[in-house]
Amino acid sequence: MSVNPQTHTGPPYGQPQPGYPGYLQPGYGGQPIPSVPASQYGAYNGPMTGYQATGPPQGYFPTLGFSSKGSPVSLDSDASFAPNFLGSLRTPATSGAAASTPGTSVPPGQPLYSQFGQGDVHNGIPASTVQLQRPPQQFMPGTASAPPTQPATFQQYGLPPTSTQQLTNHMAGMQIGGTSASVPALAGLSYGPPTSVPPASGSFTATGAGQYVSYANQGPPPPNIPQGLPPTSLSQGHPVAQAAVSGPPSAPHLSSQPPGFGPPPLSSGIGASSYAPAAGISRPPTMPAGSLPGQAVSGLITSQPNHVTSPPPQPSMTGPLPGPPMAGFQGPPPTHPSQPAYTPQQNGSFGQNRGNQPNYGAAYSGPANYGSPPAPAPPPKRLDPDSIPSPIQVIEDDRNNRGSEPFVTGVRGQVPPLVTTNFLVKDQGNASPRYIRCTSYNIPCTSDMAKQSQVPLAAVIKPLASLPTEETPPYLVDHGESGPIRCNRCKAYMCPFMQFIEGGRRFQCCFCSCVTEVPSHYFQHLDHTGRRVDYYDRPELSLGSYEFLATVDYCKNNKYPNPPAYIFMIDVSYNAIRSGLVRLICEELKTLLDYLPREGNMEDSAIRVGFVTYNKVLHFYNVKSSLAQPQMMVVSDVADMFVPLLDGFLVNVNESRTVFTSLLDQIPEMFADTRETETVFGPVIQAGMEALKAAECAGKLFIFHTSLPIAEAPGKLKNRDDKKLINTDKEKTLFQPQTAFYNNLAKECVAQGCCVDLFLFPNQYLDVSTLGVVPYQTGGSLYKYTFFQVETDQERFLNDLRRDVQKEVGFDAVMRVRTSTGIRATDFFGAFYMSNTTDVELAGLDCDKTITVEFKHDDKLNEESGALLQCAVLYTSCAGQRRLRIHNLSLSCCTQLADLYRNCETDTLINYLAKFAYRGILNNPVKTVRDTLINQCAQILACYRKNCASPSSAGQLILPECMKLLPVYLNCVLKSDVLQPGSEVTTDDRSYIRQLVTSMDVAETNVFFYPRLLPLTKVDFNSDSLPTAIRNSEERLSKGDIYLLENGLNIFLWVGVNVQQGLIQNLFGVSSFSQINSSMCVLPILDNPFSKRVRSIIEMFQSQRPHYMKLMIVKQEDKLDLLFKHFLVEDKSMNGGASYVDFLCHMHKEIRQLLS
Repeated sequence: MSVNPQTHTGPPYGQPQPGYPGYLQPGYGGQPIPSVPASQYGAYNGPMTGYQATGPPQGYFPTLGFSSKGSPVSLDSDASFAPNFLGSLRTPATSGAAASTPGTSVPPGQPLYSQFGQGDVHNGIPASTVQLQRPPQQFMPGTASAPPTQPATFQQYGLPPTSTQQLTNHMAGMQIGGTSASVPALAGLSYGPPTSVPPASGSFTATGAGQYVSYANQGPPPPNIPQGLPPTSLSQGHPVAQAAVSGPPSAPHLSSQPPGFGPPPLSSGIGASSYAPAAGISRPPTMPAGSLPGQAVSGLITSQPNHVTSPPPQPSMTGPLPGPPMAGFQGPPPTHPSQPAYTPQQNGSFGQNRGNQPNYGAAYSGPANYGSPPAPAPPPKRLDPDSIPSPIQVIEDDRNNRGSEPFVTGVRGQVPPLVTTNFLVKDQGNASPRYIRCTSYNIPCTSDMAKQSQVPLAAVIKPLASLPTEETPPYLVDHGESGPIRCNRCKAYMCPFMQFIEGGRRFQCCFCSCVTEVPSHYFQHLDHTGRRVDYYDRPELSLGSYEFLATVDYCKNNKYPNPPAYIFMIDVSYNAIRSGLVRLICEELKTLLDYLPREGNMEDSAIRVGFVTYNKVLHFYNVKSSLAQPQMMVVSDVADMFVPLLDGFLVNVNESRTVFTSLLDQIPEMFADTRETETVFGPVIQAGMEALKAAECAGKLFIFHTSLPIAEAPGKLKNRDDKKLINTDKEKTLFQPQTAFYNNLAKECVAQGCCVDLFLFPNQYLDVSTLGVVPYQTGGSLYKYTFFQVETDQERFLNDLRRDVQKEVGFDAVMRVRTSTGIRATDFFGAFYMSNTTDVELAGLDCDKTITVEFKHDDKLNEESGALLQCAVLYTSCAGQRRLRIHNLSLSCCTQLADLYRNCETDTLINYLAKFAYRGILNNPVKTVRDTLINQCAQILACYRKNCASPSSAGQLILPECMKLLPVYLNCVLKSDVLQPGSEVTTDDRSYIRQLVTSMDVAETNVFFYPRLLPLTKVDFNSDSLPTAIRNSEERLSKGDIYLLENGLNIFLWVGVNVQQGLIQNLFGVSSFSQINSSMCVLPILDNPFSKRVRSIIEMFQSQRPHYMKLMIVKQEDKLDLLFKHFLVEDKSMNGGASYVDFLCHMHKEIRQLLS
């Protein structure tokens, strides 16, 4: 049916209202926060009067309850509810509450903080001036928010159904429950206390996200769409089947809970919009009851019931809601081509049409009865927010189930414990998960099956990973002159899976089946099982990981290598001297050089060191031990770089200590009065590489650099930063190097075994995309300290430098991954160089670097024999020894998709998908990359639903047990600064993050995309155990608590405004909240249990991560609070990223489209 649209009489939603000048992002309740970049959203302080809820959209009504482990998770909804995943819902304004006039904002005295519920980012809906036409039913990721001058527009997901019947057909029940059987929603379940839900059934009704509710016509809802929703597990005593019938609700209602209702659940939940059906229409009958057999609810019930029901917000704008007129409620596919199609979208993130934002209580169907007093609407119901899959619950369950026993690697295809679980590994033939993790440990036998599932087959390999002290490092095996035993055909190295035959005289290769003679010196008899009798004496026969000493045949030019060298190259331009950086580096190096990496039991390190300083020219230093004073030689011809001295440039630390100590004292004085602001960069790397070449050794350059290299020299760059390119097809150029010079230079460095670690100290744009090319392709590391200040940043920089200089590292490395017949390695992600399709070349490979490898089928696999991987890395140790490190892993193979889905590892899958996407933006528009990710994940989940779950209603969202966190984690990747930047994120920041993530291991990507958030008031002083983490959502924070959040790069200490004075005194040594100094980056050392425990937790976190995390103190409602909220990834983000709930709904819609 068609309803005539009302004319718009009010200002567009989201355009500046009087009283909200310049769209400043409001603080709590609309007060602008000082020194925060303006946001494109207007403030929003509650629903406007005179607007009603529309009918529910077609497509999504997941009721969110969760099953126990071991079973699929399914989300279920009843046939007739408007989705409304709003987080803790704003209590709507009463019919009697006057809408504030356009000039008013929230009174400053009003209690502001608690009026925002779960997922609330306090912003209004930006206006859309032009409605874009889009093809129907198409999901459009990628468009980030427009600049403030041109407010971003939003699209909703899905169109409303054309009739009650169609709605019923579409939405017959979305259950979260783990059974495969289709289980209808529970009938007649009263809204008593939560215990009234049978614990066996993980089914909660939920209401979808307001965001997906379409802005229908600006008029009352058509009479044939019911508008009620019976939540099942709510704590209200109201029977489901007898929904009240009332007139169309108009102005929302102020009273939090009318007398006849029980109290809302303690942990404020996902709000359920509870508008009754339109007058005269009865609700379609609920489905017959049926509880899920034997499942406990697996949603986490947190122990933080700390958010109270919010006070009523004040409406802040008047006038009707703009929104494109839509002829009638269209079903799928839209039958009126003349109307703009509403493509699904998360709050501005995926395309340009506008939709309702999930923060608001319900969609607005247009002004109802202007002039007459609006009828009161029933109050919102609340739904337990813990009814959708919780990362914290999954992490805790895994810790409890798998943290106590060692992980024994003897069995093929075992899925290891999660990276968040502390566990010991016993190597019994397969490599430890610290070295290799796979996306699935049971891989499809055929390529057709792999294509059908769309699950990428990949391994994240960290060849030199550090092990905890309780685990034994790989044994070093020396086979003497003859070298390691290998297969004649495929050159695989001897490993536990090789089969000895003919009494032990020959062995059959497990990779290519070729039979090879066993050399006489290696011969050994077999026992009655066919196993060699020296099986347990030889690491290569009984362990998954081990090392071989390489012979001279494995060395460059058939000559054993010299020990490596470290060259420190310091920028001495004006910026570096003025900031105190040069003095800091020189002071640190005096002592740091005693801690260079050394081989096992050697007393001294074999590594030699050299020093260079530079600005527009380069200064080399002779620090030979026989000199009384160091000598400086200047090379000003940077266009043709050469090294002016050989003898005395690279020296042994102990022999030349007095000379280089004297040099490090003199450097800050020598350049103290410099006025030189320009720097070179390319010649600096060339000089270091030439020095290593002249010394005939591999090594590492530590370059400390401050500015864009604009001086006349090879590799000179220009400032090409351009915010206007964001969200255009040319955005990808920002991530590409601006010249091929550095790619060619990187290739030469790799050939020489010259690895580059780059420390950047920018005060403005310096083109990380280009300067980072050489560190990236040589296997080096990148560190960035923007606006470096000695007082606040020295701790972070010095810790990074110490760890970088001291960590285990191999040089001149080549890695090859061999596989058994049927699959092969086809693609590689990480910081390395490849000159052919099989060999990964790394000038340097340290203990933090990972290489992610993707495999594809080239033949059928066999269920009985499984699939094998062997990763072999040839490298030079820090003592100059040539070694081979071998890691072996056996995987199972399956002919049933269910076995594949039962053995996946979501954290590893996300690591692969993030790297795939971050590489994709080099050559594709960001929007295309986001679309591809969403589409692939929808296909993975749709394939499971179609082939592995028992038949059930299309309204159910059923997730595989081990992939139930895929939507929440994928949404975090999509919302990351690289794929969806806010206006404050610089191009350099995005390039830097892109490069870091590309070599992260699974534990690092896990905490980077879903940060760890701990409530510190729950700390137990008497034990080493950490308090249970809480979910990353603002509604989980209590004003009376202190939280620690870490993501591997930052660590925040968030202090609520109502924290007890005693806690503040114990932690900060001041008597009140207002006296806390938020600029400090180290907690004061105070002698009380709370201070000691918090400091030890922070130190432990800092020591666990490859980059030292600087501590930031965040006071609630302070300027840093917005930055902190950026890391609360389950909420909607300021730059348009969807909340977890909205994204889950969106994924459900995508899956349903694929299935239909």
